[in-house]
Amino acid sequence: MSERGDSVEIAPEVARFDPRDAVPTLAWIGGPLDGRLRLIDQTRLPADCVLIDCTTVGQVWEAIRSLRVRGAPAIGIAAAYGCVLGARVRPTSPDAVREALHTAVERLRTARPTAVNLFWALERIGQAADRSHARTAEALLTELHTEATAIESEDRRTCRAIGAYGATLLRGLRGVLTHCNAGGLATADYGTALAVLFTAHEQGQALQVYADETRPLLQGARLTAWELQRRGIPVTVICDSMAAHVMRQGWVQAVIVGADRIAANGDTANKIGTYGLALLARAHSIPFYVAAPTSTFDPTIADGSQILIECRDPAEITHGSGRPTVPKGVSVYNPAFDVTPADLIDAIITERGIIQPVNYDQIARTLRESTRPQAHQA
Repeated sequence: MSERGDSVEIAPEVARFDPRDAVPTLAWIGGPLDGRLRLIDQTRLPADCVLIDCTTVGQVWEAIRSLRVRGAPAIGIAAAYGCVLGARVRPTSPDAVREALHTAVERLRTARPTAVNLFWALERIGQAADRSHARTAEALLTELHTEATAIESEDRRTCRAIGAYGATLLRGLRGVLTHCNAGGLATADYGTALAVLFTAHEQGQALQVYADETRPLLQGARLTAWELQRRGIPVTVICDSMAAHVMRQGWVQAVIVGADRIAANGDTANKIGTYGLALLARAHSIPFYVAAPTSTFDPTIADGSQILIECRDPAEITHGSGRPTVPKGVSVYNPAFDVTPADLIDAIITERGIIQPVNYDQIARTLRESTRPQAHQA
């Protein structure tokens, strides 16, 4: 059941792919009036490489909620295409399309609360509908699809720019530690934090990457290691609790992570465990970097205390390995994210350059260069 009380629609498996192939994390298949959203089902990786097709807004909601598609930029893109699927259920007139779009937006807003790209993308699609002068339902749907496609295309360019800027911070380093997954699986193409590693590797730099397993859903072990291995980058998976030991051994000279929401002052929400890594990095005099597009900034909130943290199903902890790992009846706390204070972040790498030092003025200056609509708190 969904949070709305209606039944959950699960997108069907439509194909399998060879893990050696370059398969996009998400892609629109077909035209705006009859197409569908195709996704890699990330809950099945790395054992099964499976593609699913979403043809309804309910299936997109479930895919986001269940982490079949995940990562702030990818969530935003999926939501944008989900709006197209939802808007076309009543293609009788432009007004009917707008009404269906509103329903789709309200549904998708409930999928996950922390990643701001979700709400940014939904707002952007809504604004596209508001400014449209289309005289037919088909024309309006085509415009909405064009806007969703633009969001995807912009993310591809953004990822490459983040990689180029960030690689300059890693020159001469040997070991880098990352947490969760901020690669191609979290975006339309190249990633955010991993884009920096991919670019450095392509420039000939020899890096050893340490990937936290990232409890409880193991995105680092399952996804980040999978992506790095595919690109021929040496990667060693470690338990989250091993990070301090690895730092003390001198094996890591930088930590780089992604982000799901960044407040106006630079406080950053990312996968649970990120805050602890930032503290460890500071204790070991290791630079701590965040890589994120400007669409992940939320200038409407002053600091991290205003970021809503998603709490997920306790079963992710109590039955994470498919069998009980916690005694029955024991309470469980399962926040999906934590907030790293800006003063622990040495730099934020964006598609517009490197924000350093990380503070309100530097962030505001960067965001003033962007013409994107402002995001709103979930």
